[in-house]
Amino acid sequence: MKQISKYLCLLAAILIAACASAQHNPRVNTQYGALEGLYKSGLNVFLGVPYAQPPVGNLRWVEPQPLKGWQGVRQAKDYGPNPMQEDLYGDMAFNTKKMSEDCLYLNIWSPAKNFNEKLPVFIYFNGGGLTTGSGSEPRYDGAVLARKGIVTITANYREGIFGFFAHKDLSKESSYKGSGNYGYMDQAAAIKWVKDNIAAFGGDPNRITIMGESAGSRSVSAQMVSPLSKGNFAQAMGSSAAVVGSKVLTLKEAEKAGEELMKKIGCKSIKEMRAMDATELTKKAHMTSVPVVIDGHFMVEDPNETYAKGQQAQVPLLVGFNNCEFPMMWRLGGKAPTVENVKAAIAPTFGDKAGEVVNIFGINSDADVLKDGGNWLSSAMFVVYPTWKWSQMHRATCSQPVYRYLFTRARPDMRENKEAMLAGGTRESTKKAPRMPGAVHSADIEYEMGNLPTNRVYDWEPEDYAASNVFIDFFANFIKTGNPNGLGLPEWTPTNGQAVPPVMHIGVESGQQTDAQLEQRLKQYGEIFEATLK
Repeated sequence: MKQISKYLCLLAAILIAACASAQHNPRVNTQYGALEGLYKSGLNVFLGVPYAQPPVGNLRWVEPQPLKGWQGVRQAKDYGPNPMQEDLYGDMAFNTKKMSEDCLYLNIWSPAKNFNEKLPVFIYFNGGGLTTGSGSEPRYDGAVLARKGIVTITANYREGIFGFFAHKDLSKESSYKGSGNYGYMDQAAAIKWVKDNIAAFGGDPNRITIMGESAGSRSVSAQMVSPLSKGNFAQAMGSSAAVVGSKVLTLKEAEKAGEELMKKIGCKSIKEMRAMDATELTKKAHMTSVPVVIDGHFMVEDPNETYAKGQQAQVPLLVGFNNCEFPMMWRLGGKAPTVENVKAAIAPTFGDKAGEVVNIFGINSDADVLKDGGNWLSSAMFVVYPTWKWSQMHRATCSQPVYRYLFTRARPDMRENKEAMLAGGTRESTKKAPRMPGAVHSADIEYEMGNLPTNRVYDWEPEDYAASNVFIDFFANFIKTGNPNGLGLPEWTPTNGQAVPPVMHIGVESGQQTDAQLEQRLKQYGEIFEATLK
């Protein structure tokens, strides 16, 4: 008995030592130096990993510069600062309170048991209109997808005036004689850093998938046409936005807008603007929208032309949007839901064609305004049409599979008296907000990333977790293989070569459907809308 006890004690000591060894904080060697991260819940987590020099001082409004190496072991245990931004969308949550121009950092969740496994890699770019947001937001946490065997990454980039300011003097000083698009170039630099270094974290540099929602999705569609990124990723995914089917500015137009913004801020030179405190500059600029700019470097032509010619990255694409991105009640802004008020609300865009657009979506009486037709019209004007066009153009000029989805699960009631805002934020309300008629803009993020518990605003129900599980499995399968299909999931057919594209409806009950009427409505809408851009 004593001998058995001795062996049991020895075995216990070995197991304890093995566990302690397995839980040592991980270290990796990158091209620039050694990093020490965290061993957390079975994952190797590296937070605040720099991928370019801090874009501060004279590097404000300069394309991202290559990272400089360091001596010794750099700690990667805390999120890097969030990009400079205003609070435009209510209580958008972050895992760090730090905010700085010095924001070019990655966060990496790796499930690798050793660092030679060549696992698939997933890079997620945050939404927020290219003016807000951060890879530190809890809803983008990469742990769930990492546990599916995927090296998962979030990447910060410059936003607002720091990321998307064009000016003739900036163009003169740059090597490519252009300006603007600095945030997009940051993303391209992050992708390149990952391709060059991810093998050290157990990832396969030849199996990189890039993805984003809203502004992040728009970014992915832009990276697909940029000479800075094509060839540095193998697959793409997008949710609810794209650079095609929207206004594109020439460099001269963007530079003129930059001159006007400089006057508004009260500066007379780029030198003065570079000397201004970052917080003050953010407030004075108050950028709430960002144009697509042909700068001759990141974007060399109208992206619509690139996709039409089939010169975009020829990669598998999974893309979709929500079934109620921007409810008509939001567009009416408190006005009565009447056909005349809808026409008035869309007249600034469509002018005398407003009535024709209303008819396309079957809004024939006041009773139709808040039904599906009204919500589709409002959502098409927001992000649905560009996203739809992106999938249409890519499937027409690419031999790789294109998968399209529609997310349908409306979020449950809120725990407190708040109302939803864009980009995932909320604001206080004097009464309980009504449940939305469908999945509104940004509502998909927590579901697709498996992070419902990180958002305590909503009273999540079992049906929400069921929809999330399906979403996660589809995404994980596509990231691993370029095909979302797998055991236990409904069959999902690519849209390529299909007269009416099959669309996977993801929700409490998921399944593939076709909707010829919606396809025709978006096509007719696009013909009228794009005429307004000329």
